[in-house]
Amino acid sequence: MKKFLSAKRKYLISALVLILGAGAVLFFAKIHGTDSENTQFEKYIDQIFREELEGNTLNLHYTLAYPEDYGIKGYSVSLGTMEPEALEDSLEETRTLNKKLKNFDSDQLSEENQIIYDILSLEFSSRLSLGSSYLLQEPLGPNLGIQAQLPILLAEYTFRTSADIKDYFSLLSQMPEYFQSILDFEEEKAKEGLFMSDVSADRIIRQCRSFMETGEDNYLYSMFRQQIEELSEDKRITQDQAENFTKMQEKLMDQCVFPAYLTLSQGLEELKGQGKNSGGLVHLEGGKDYYEYLIRSTVGDYRSSEEILQDLFLQLQTDYQEVQQLLTGDPQLLSKAYSLPSSDFSPEQALDYLQHAITDDFPSLEVESYEVKYVPESMEEFSSPAFYLTPPVDTLTPNTIYINQASQVSPAELFTTLAHEGFPGHLYQTVYFGKQAHHPIRELLSCSGYIEGWATYVEALSYDYAPPFLQIEQEILDFLRLNRSISLCLYAILDLGIHGQGWNLQTTADTLAVFGITDSETCQEVFQYIVENPANYLKYYLGYLNFMDLRKEVQEAAGSSFQPKEFHRNLLDIGPAPFPVVEKYLFRKYE
Repeated sequence: MKKFLSAKRKYLISALVLILGAGAVLFFAKIHGTDSENTQFEKYIDQIFREELEGNTLNLHYTLAYPEDYGIKGYSVSLGTMEPEALEDSLEETRTLNKKLKNFDSDQLSEENQIIYDILSLEFSSRLSLGSSYLLQEPLGPNLGIQAQLPILLAEYTFRTSADIKDYFSLLSQMPEYFQSILDFEEEKAKEGLFMSDVSADRIIRQCRSFMETGEDNYLYSMFRQQIEELSEDKRITQDQAENFTKMQEKLMDQCVFPAYLTLSQGLEELKGQGKNSGGLVHLEGGKDYYEYLIRSTVGDYRSSEEILQDLFLQLQTDYQEVQQLLTGDPQLLSKAYSLPSSDFSPEQALDYLQHAITDDFPSLEVESYEVKYVPESMEEFSSPAFYLTPPVDTLTPNTIYINQASQVSPAELFTTLAHEGFPGHLYQTVYFGKQAHHPIRELLSCSGYIEGWATYVEALSYDYAPPFLQIEQEILDFLRLNRSISLCLYAILDLGIHGQGWNLQTTADTLAVFGITDSETCQEVFQYIVENPANYLKYYLGYLNFMDLRKEVQEAAGSSFQPKEFHRNLLDIGPAPFPVVEKYLFRKYE
């Protein structure tokens, strides 16, 4: 999992080399004045960048450490809103921005600006295709919902100045209003018959109550005090200020944060019984179209769900055949894979090893510092197994990887998870791209399919780096890699089946049974997770397959001259984007 992203502002202005007649020059000057197309375009994306960040302080803080350097001053502190009127306004703003975008001649732009143009064009067309179906969005969820993610983002809210602390306090004070806007949104969904099932509501209510029951042991207290103590020790604030700040946070937790979660849980309790759908999006009016929109907007894959499903079935068959070949070569491989000796290593040791092991296949990259932390116990049940919090674009620090100790994993799983989150996964990709010359708007146009697909792609490659570190035979690791691929492929198929084809719990259980998963509670949990998180598995596995397809095409074209390091550098230089954009600019490099 990954959050907000990275970069330095440095524009690449391409020279105009076209020979224009006098009439054409006058026509160009009439439309664009004395500014070049690049300059006009950069003013346009500057404005989008500023307005997007000024409207959400949490995004602003995680994207820029020093917003004043980017012309962002005097902004109003805000968590944003889920009010239907605001969502309608957002749709109208998209229409306006799209109209302005079409006025630019993309052929006159630098390559970096052409990439941004193409990303915006796809993004706007996807948003506009959604129309007024915004009520199909679901801001809440036991695992990835706002109420589950917000506390961790607030806990990691870095205090660089006393102004940051005041912004933090303002955010805490706005939580009742913000959560009320979410509740109002859920009430609108209920009126239209789009509210979640009672099962989902109960899971969110339980998560809210678990958060409230932590009381004084809540990790928001300890994380805040830790930062305040560090500021006091560094003499950036006085002892009196530290004490006052601590008291203010305690007051806001009691008067705003916990009451916000209480109001949300009570509101959801009252709405229970109004959800008419306990299955996938396809059962809702406009749900299939919305699901296709999610695939385009979050995964960056513009094929139909039916076409994607067929490809997944083929991939599943290919992986299964490879497993059978391995087992034919060594019938004891299965028992070996599930009776591996324990291995005692720290996450830091694995990350240090990976950072050096990947140098033959990936561009060199100096990362000044990173830190491994553990998910607070009170949030373990509702957090991902591991995730990486990205740094601001203008500092590229801190780099923090969270590990959920409640997720029991083998040494091989921990190693590959750290490759996914660290090197050459999220941390590596984020810092690499952040050190390239590109406009900071790229941080807001990030494509989850690229980001999670890249991390899943390099996770698969990391099985080849593991033997010396884990002291495990390569054949066993190949088996584990294929087993992981089959599992993710199966979940991606279920995602498409549940949300695109209307598969119910029984169909899901029958499908899982083919692969030896017969426990009813496990089947129920898999079904429920996918219902609550449409297209989430696709970000990982479909993104991964897109990278594999690109590698296959480039490798076939390059033949024996194919260089993995060059291929990876080209992908990293293009950066996060929908896959049609990645493919377009990748193949330009091989022309």
